[in-house]
Amino acid sequence: MLEQILPFLIASIFLTLSPGPDIIYVLSQSLVGGYRRGLIIAAGLVTGIIVHTSLVAFGVSLVIKNSETLFWGIKIAGALYLLYLAYKVYSSSRGEGFSSSEETKISKSSFSYYKTGLVMNMLNPKVTIFFLAFFPGFLWDTDSNLVLQFYILGGLFMLQAFIIFGIVSVLAGKVSTVMFQKSSHFTFLKWFQILTFIAIAILILL
Repeated sequence: MLEQILPFLIASIFLTLSPGPDIIYVLSQSLVGGYRRGLIIAAGLVTGIIVHTSLVAFGVSLVIKNSETLFWGIKIAGALYLLYLAYKVYSSSRGEGFSSSEETKISKSSFSYYKTGLVMNMLNPKVTIFFLAFFPGFLWDTDSNLVLQFYILGGLFMLQAFIIFGIVSVLAGKVSTVMFQKSSHFTFLKWFQILTFIAIAILILL
């Protein structure tokens, strides 16, 4: 078992660190709203991994993979959701969540940010297809409970992803505290958010 778990963790860490929609979103939102917002979003993102792991464990991912209509439908829904978030930021007066008070940044929006991370991860079918290709290579006993093994691998992937996202959140939050305290920075941060959402939407489609 350990002979499979160690290389799985190493591969997972490299995959999590590679530029992708999730880590870009955590980074951008931590810069805009501070490390606590980033941590809340990271929690939502990794919770979505439970859904993708379940789809792989119970074979639903094969249905998604084999149905181009379903696959593209989920991808388009994810991209539209991100474009909707970009519009929300654009239509707000200063940009979503901008405030000089860290307490104000996290008070009423914690669940909203968690939900955004969760939905964003769930509406990316490429994660499910990737897990379908990635996880089976690290199963340690094909004669025992495969569903349990998939969930163990999914749990380990969640753990390392949250740790990495947490580190990114804290570092980006410190940068934000130093660089973006003046009100003149709000316009830049607002458009930074908008362009990030649009870029992630394109990444999901491509």
